[in-house]
Amino acid sequence: MKFIIVLSLGAGLALSAPLVSERQAGSACFLVGNQVLPKEVADVATQIGPRVTCDTSRTTLSGVPDVSSGGVSFSSVNFATSSQTALAFALDKFATPATLRNANLATFQQQLDVYLATEAGIRSVGGNLAIKVPKFFLQFQISRIQTAQGNPPAAAGQQVDHLLQKVLKNAPRESQQLKDQVTALAKKLS
Repeated sequence: MKFIIVLSLGAGLALSAPLVSERQAGSACFLVGNQVLPKEVADVATQIGPRVTCDTSRTTLSGVPDVSSGGVSFSSVNFATSSQTALAFALDKFATPATLRNANLATFQQQLDVYLATEAGIRSVGGNLAIKVPKFFLQFQISRIQTAQGNPPAAAGQQVDHLLQKVLKNAPRESQQLKDQVTALAKKLS
């Protein structure tokens, strides 16, 4: 009897979880699997879907098609093809100019779009989420750029300090030196 009660409680919790299928996220070309997506990921997939195209003749991580946004393809900024760690790659590839306000926000957004699309695709097939370190780093860089340009994000989850913590939390195996570099960047907002 206890077993049935536990199953009933578990089933009730599963029904109340904020999850949606990829069909509810729209018909985004990068959602190649049938795993249920968390609502936040599905919402992002719906939001970026119109800005992202897929090259189904090429796949990247977990069988996700090579996605593009603007002039940026995921294969051109794919951390997994580098010999560097994910954070070292992100620090090098997604560096900003010395005068932060001069950074090209549109390019950083396109890079983030391809990371978000690829992450959603990976989640749709239940793949490995090592992509989170460079994705959070890109979000962190965009927040820094927006702040330097006089338009800091209003949402707490998109502010520099919050995103710094997301990068550090998802990079437990990265060297302290690399984490210190990211922490130092959080203080450079002009």
